[in-house]
Amino acid sequence: MFTGLVESVGEIAEVKPTAAGVRLRIATALAPELKPGDSLAVNGVCLTVILADATAVHADVGPETLRVTTLGTVKRDSVVNLERPLRADGRFGGHFVQGHVDAVGRIEDLRQEADFHWLTVGFPDSLAPYIVLKGSIAVDGISLTVAGLGADRLDVQIVPFTMEHTNLRRAQSGDRVNLECDLVGKYVVRAMEVAGLTVQGRQ
Repeated sequence: MFTGLVESVGEIAEVKPTAAGVRLRIATALAPELKPGDSLAVNGVCLTVILADATAVHADVGPETLRVTTLGTVKRDSVVNLERPLRADGRFGGHFVQGHVDAVGRIEDLRQEADFHWLTVGFPDSLAPYIVLKGSIAVDGISLTVAGLGADRLDVQIVPFTMEHTNLRRAQSGDRVNLECDLVGKYVVRAMEVAGLTVQGRQ
């Protein structure tokens, strides 16, 4: 379980094809604190560390994860958001983030307002029932609050600290981002479905 509070940004040092997927080598200052078997959220995707040394971690990405997230398009020198799982004795911030991406969205606009930025992200129809105004959403693993909501897009405001300490500092219109909806909303929608009150996205 993660919180959506990015600990560090890493850099993709190598993307090595494997029999069915790819192996990523991620240069990060967190590497000395990680060991094989640890979980690590990479742009909001929960991966398992298979090797760690003084400067980098290695993680395998399977074909399904490549298909449903943006990790299939990362290249060498790409900057990625990193977060270790929440410790049982840790202070909780952000919101409950599983590291299970629901869909890929697209940045439609990034505009500045004083020291802050507004980010507009388009999302697929399937996510519409799970996104609510003032609710939480993880964008590339960053816990953000939905400040504006349309039929197929949402707005979030980015504070200066988040802009400076995540991969959003390199974001551009047209970039694809991983989206994970709030876990609570998923349970609510599922309970409605079981009760026969099926909720669907737009057709």
